[in-house]
Amino acid sequence: MTPFDSLIYLFQYLIYPYNKVKYTQLLENLKKPIFSLQDLVLYGQKVIPSQISGMAKKGDIIRIKNGLYALASRKNDLAPEHIAFRLYEPSYVSLEWALQKHGLMPDIPFNVTSVTAKATRTFKNPFGAFFYRSVKPDLFFGYEKREDAPGQPYLLAEPEKALLDYLYLNLPRIRGEHDIEGLRLNPFALKELDAKKLIAYARVFDDRRLDHVISCLPLTR
Repeated sequence: MTPFDSLIYLFQYLIYPYNKVKYTQLLENLKKPIFSLQDLVLYGQKVIPSQISGMAKKGDIIRIKNGLYALASRKNDLAPEHIAFRLYEPSYVSLEWALQKHGLMPDIPFNVTSVTAKATRTFKNPFGAFFYRSVKPDLFFGYEKREDAPGQPYLLAEPEKALLDYLYLNLPRIRGEHDIEGLRLNPFALKELDAKKLIAYARVFDDRRLDHVISCLPLTR
């Protein structure tokens, strides 16, 4: 241990304990089930990393990723979409998860899928795996704010944009109508889409392959 480390240790354990935040204080003061160290500062909570580590080891809080935690007492109330939103920003829920949520796909995905303007990433934590596919900043649009549970907002792709994101990012394996049938898209839900909006959004992608796939869909035009 260096002299500098010794000073930090002395500060944390001999001087700072009088200001240590307690778990009961977190429960009382945190309005959101997911929080970061920056959130604690905003809420006026004086906390040091060793305290957070101790709470995590005791099981009072759950580590979602470095610097992001959830209150264990509220883990059953957490919406997976909100976790995805807080994990990696900016991002919005799209692809398989959004398609199922909009009724366009019958099967419930095991993991939340999102789109981001940042690099493609995957996060794994006690709540599951969260997948993020990267798109160009110009394609980061077509979503709306949702809040299915109080205090847990997230961004969700509109059904037309979720479909376009999914088709665009899977174009290498979609070569014809047979492959489109293999996607198991709900034909009744497809007919309920706003075809004008879908085509207008598709123009932004500027991809002939995507245009061809769209022309094969049973849309109400």
